[in-house]
Amino acid sequence: MPLALRKAMVATEDQLLSTTGEKGSVRSVEQLENRLTIHDFMKMQELFLSSELNENIGMTREEFMEKMSAAIKQGTKEEYGDLFDKIDLARDGLISWEKLTSFVLLELYERDEQTKLSVIPQWKDLHLIPPVHKDNVENIMFLKSLSGYLTVSRSGLLGIWTESLMLQRTLQITTESVKPKDLWVTSLVALPNVNKVAVAFTSKEVYFAELNSKQGFSCQYRLQGLEGTVICMNYWYNPHDGNEAILIMGDVCGQVQAILFNTALISLFDRPSNSHEDENVTMTINWQELVSGDHRCCYVLRHRLHDKEWVRQVAYSSSLDAFISVTTCSTNTLVLAWREKLSPHLTMTTFHVTQGVNAFDFHPRLNLIATAGVNRRVCLWNPYVTSKSAGVLEGHSDSVVAVQFITERKLLFSFAKDKVLRIWDIQHQLCIQRIAGSFPKSLDFYSLLYFDEPRGRLFISFNNQLTLLEMEPDTGKSRVASHRKAVTCVLYNLVFKQVITSDTGSTVIFWLIDTGQKIKEFTRCHGKAEITTMALDGSETRLFTGSTDGTVKIWDFNGHCHHQLNAGRDRAVEISQILVLSRTILVLGWDRMITVFHLSSLTQSLVQPSEWKGGAQHLDDILCAVFLPPQTLVTGSSGGEIVVWNNSTENAYIKLNLNPGKAQTSHSELQKGSSTGRLPSRRHTLSGARYSISGAENCSAITRLFFLEARENMSVTGGANLVSCGAAGYVRFWNIQKSQLLGEFEAHGGVGSIIMTIDKASQYLITGDLAGWVKIWNIEDYCLSSGDNMVTTQLPPLARSFQPHEDGVTYLETCRRNSCLFILSSSTDCSIVLSDINGVPFGTFGQEGHWRIGNYVPSFPRGENKDQTEEGNDVKENSSDPVPFVEEQSPPNLVEQDVPFIEDKEDLAYTVNIWENTILGKKYKEKHNWKGRKYTLFSKTAGIKPTVIFRSLNIEALKETTEMKKLDFLLHPDKYFGEKSVEKRWEDLKLPTLSATLKAPFNEKNLFPKEILDREKKTRQLWEELSNEARIKNGGKPGKSKGK
Repeated sequence: MPLALRKAMVATEDQLLSTTGEKGSVRSVEQLENRLTIHDFMKMQELFLSSELNENIGMTREEFMEKMSAAIKQGTKEEYGDLFDKIDLARDGLISWEKLTSFVLLELYERDEQTKLSVIPQWKDLHLIPPVHKDNVENIMFLKSLSGYLTVSRSGLLGIWTESLMLQRTLQITTESVKPKDLWVTSLVALPNVNKVAVAFTSKEVYFAELNSKQGFSCQYRLQGLEGTVICMNYWYNPHDGNEAILIMGDVCGQVQAILFNTALISLFDRPSNSHEDENVTMTINWQELVSGDHRCCYVLRHRLHDKEWVRQVAYSSSLDAFISVTTCSTNTLVLAWREKLSPHLTMTTFHVTQGVNAFDFHPRLNLIATAGVNRRVCLWNPYVTSKSAGVLEGHSDSVVAVQFITERKLLFSFAKDKVLRIWDIQHQLCIQRIAGSFPKSLDFYSLLYFDEPRGRLFISFNNQLTLLEMEPDTGKSRVASHRKAVTCVLYNLVFKQVITSDTGSTVIFWLIDTGQKIKEFTRCHGKAEITTMALDGSETRLFTGSTDGTVKIWDFNGHCHHQLNAGRDRAVEISQILVLSRTILVLGWDRMITVFHLSSLTQSLVQPSEWKGGAQHLDDILCAVFLPPQTLVTGSSGGEIVVWNNSTENAYIKLNLNPGKAQTSHSELQKGSSTGRLPSRRHTLSGARYSISGAENCSAITRLFFLEARENMSVTGGANLVSCGAAGYVRFWNIQKSQLLGEFEAHGGVGSIIMTIDKASQYLITGDLAGWVKIWNIEDYCLSSGDNMVTTQLPPLARSFQPHEDGVTYLETCRRNSCLFILSSSTDCSIVLSDINGVPFGTFGQEGHWRIGNYVPSFPRGENKDQTEEGNDVKENSSDPVPFVEEQSPPNLVEQDVPFIEDKEDLAYTVNIWENTILGKKYKEKHNWKGRKYTLFSKTAGIKPTVIFRSLNIEALKETTEMKKLDFLLHPDKYFGEKSVEKRWEDLKLPTLSATLKAPFNEKNLFPKEILDREKKTRQLWEELSNEARIKNGGKPGKSKGK
């Protein structure tokens, strides 16, 4: 058994045991391949390699089911049959040991990739913040009151930054006693509850100043007379009572000193009676006054357990109610000083670490202290266990200088002098990520690490240089990411039944269309340059990738690059499209030019381009092109021009414009135009959404071109044979023989640029926009003939509108499998979604469960709902709720609904307006709204026939029945139906008399409910009272009414 497979099987077994330990019911529904252990796979290997079987042939489905179910007691024959079907994707009817191991390794690889995406942080490129400080950066922090960051250098320069890291202003911190050139700032800490900062200096002083003072650094309190220079500080305040706060300090004499404030919101220190009330006057406090207890606002706790060693870091933990401090000494390295209630004394706990500790961090939820050891180790400590560490993380090659927890992810940062940043999984105590090689190169450096967890920003300083590593935004648990970065292109390989995708990170991934399984991944295909477009050759065995580095590479499906086409002539240019023809390769994009490579010149690794004879006919960059055999080439640019070329002669002969009067341009005029100056090129952004335009909006840009290849005799009928779409959301239909615009309509309004694709049958037009919406149009009967120079603006029938993506759609492709048409769509949200032609999302490539495209049943027959309007057909689908065609043991539970509930909106609005001011109308409106919400349940499955629910039933031919024996009562009816069974005749029956049936007198009140009778009774009583009052007023006597 291969070593990689053995390790993977052990990992799978451990993961399964941990899963079943958490949820005891998981094992019963776990798939068979996930329940198999390494011993089970070893038995499988023995069966496959036994002498009875030919190793090159393998097992049939029946043999696999019989032998595996008998030798391995893990599953049933049906489960082994399902496993065989998953492995035998080519439907050869045979599988070998190699196919089985390949399947298992791919499954484990995908699971590992999904785990990495959910656990391991994904980072953007390292960003160097422009240096402001001329000396070492001593501290960096985020302040909510400023909504920005604060940095301070050793020379006393304070930098205030916005949240977007734009420098707002700088302040120079100075003191009265020491000149700035002789002064060093050793530490700075923020006091957020009182809106101040505390700054420690080498002059053995601590200054307390207003944070947002307009007068610069305005000091309010000056604490002097400290025994040693304070080199580290930490501040804590009670979030429920801002008056309770603690400032803890560590100095060069090994002392840990804490000032505990009681009335921080009122005053940090007691002001002497003879002092001025002016806030601009600095009040001086002597340290001995605090130690002796002269100030009622605060008191001091301290210890000297570090024995004159420099205290490297201090902190107060409210969950432990203890002060934590570390030094670089091997004895009393880590000290916890526990506070005692109603006592000024501290209880000490000491930890000894060889060679000492540079820094630490405490995780209150895990109750762990992580220490950055000088001995290159990161140790994890339980605060209550001093004899032995809870874990040791090894991997650094030099002294560790900083550690910090990622609280929400239960991960740990560690950074060492070897300039390697490691991220550790605390639960498994393993290094899951290593970042190196991108940090500034300097031999000797002073460094600090600060992680802003709410914003996912990691700051690391190198002397005076600040670097930033920013996390990629989390896509959310409900959103499946097919790529790590925005997807740029999608291709379907009909030969291998695979989907090929690329992204802005220069990665190419191969997927199986039948299951959605990832089978190959090529990384850094063009280094760090973005892949903007791809193409396949005629045999679909070679892949062409174009990049922003100006090169086109030709790959085989094993990841080997055979040729590199120097399309940009050693320049970094953007390639928008690649056309692979029978004899040439056309590369388009920049400088209005078409670059041509002849297939006969592909004899060397690096291939140089040939000149295109037609020159530059466009006034701006070429964005798209399409070819119609045998020799028609059409190109579209960002300036809105559509140029028709003869590919054989490489000359342009038609230019199509939006103005019908200028639809046709002669060949001589085109040649004249090519010699004139060009318009200023508008910059087109190809990252992510390649069709978006930066700068001034160009509403005439052509983003996609397609020929209606299935339409015949268009030259006779004059119908449309070319379709274009552009930046303004319009789709236009052209006839290039007549150089005429036949029809145009706005497919997507108010969303900017759109893209499109058309199926090979020229029946469906699929469009996508920047908001993630996709629309399916039926164009089978659209613009089949030309009018009298009239451009139709009528919309073709809209078959469906849905939203498979959360961000802009970057590419659309169609493919046909099992006589069903599917749509492939990619987006800048890093996802690739497979949908059917009815707009029902089938699945997302990269999702955890694989689908079986062979089990697919169309949601409704072709042509149904063909004439519905856009309002009745817009189904707001979300790819997070696809139709569940994923393989599971139980069939999906779909709602059975043939016809969606549709209300008449105009009548409804009229009814609500009439009743809106009445109580009954408001109740009716609430009831109707509730009904509307109830029926939205069926909007996602509208049009799905109930046959989908029964698609998993096994329907077989009826078996012939054997002849049944006749029942006894049919053979001997006299025994059961004789006259003797009638004992009495109806004449002998006597009915009871009427008087005998009346057992009680009839009460008419029994006919009515009790609440109606009570209401009638109250009404009668009220009427009697009113009658009596009326009689008294009229001089009559009160009496009873005649009513009952």
